[in-house]
Amino acid sequence: MKDLALNKPEWLRVKAPQRERIGKVADLLVDLNLNTVCQEASCPNIGECFAGGTATFLIMGPGCTRACPYCDIDFEKATLPLDPTEPTRLAEAVSRLSLSHVVITSVNRDDLEDGGASQFFKCVEMIRGSSPTTTIELLIPDLCGNWEALTRLMHVSPDVLNHNIETVPRLYKRARPQGKYRRSLELLERVRQMSEKVYTKSGLMVGLGESDEEILGVMQDLKKQEVDILTIGQYLSPSKKHIPVERFVSPEKFEYFRKIGEEEIGFLQVISSPLTRSSYHAGEVKKLMKKYPR
Repeated sequence: MKDLALNKPEWLRVKAPQRERIGKVADLLVDLNLNTVCQEASCPNIGECFAGGTATFLIMGPGCTRACPYCDIDFEKATLPLDPTEPTRLAEAVSRLSLSHVVITSVNRDDLEDGGASQFFKCVEMIRGSSPTTTIELLIPDLCGNWEALTRLMHVSPDVLNHNIETVPRLYKRARPQGKYRRSLELLERVRQMSEKVYTKSGLMVGLGESDEEILGVMQDLKKQEVDILTIGQYLSPSKKHIPVERFVSPEKFEYFRKIGEEEIGFLQVISSPLTRSSYHAGEVKKLMKKYPR
């Protein structure tokens, strides 16, 4: 295991966001009592995204029922009752920000029978009612393998269905102890079987101790499930309590993964860079939809 004080390379240094540039989104979130994964997971791109008027909304939180040792989301407030007003407030935020594309994700809610699928469904319904031209991307947990809940969720027909594979199978016990690699692959496979129109997406962190060959193996596994879009980004340890960074992957290596993924493996799009996160530049999917219409 590498030293916790592994020096961060220059390409990972991000300027602190200016309050005046992010204020509109931050103030709106406070006004409507909404959470974002940008804030809860300490995303390094928060300044850029908030300044551009975009955010990835985090529903059913802020507490998560899983304490994955790479993640900065709170574990202590994990089983609060769902707020029935949350879908309405979320739809209002999308409307007030005039978002053309919105990403909705959630904490894991293993305490709920359907893993929270019904809350995703309600959020999409409310957004479609007030912002019918907004495209919607859902970044969902594995629902503990409740495929009936997944089927109900898919009835609302999101434009993009994202479920992150996160890491290579060898590191699941260490990084994602309550997750199952094969279960995540099966979720993506079932989504494709349920709909040929939805664009499917997944994401990988690198720097947890995996090899390049293992990353390429996961990419091949995802392509077998007909995943369309892949994001690859550098893992950054939120604190000394979390899994330390084992290596910093160079921008050139990220570009290598992008080329292999698009030109050889055959993903429609691979977004791969040190600061890439699952919903980074997510709005660019609109260009993809025009290029590869369904």
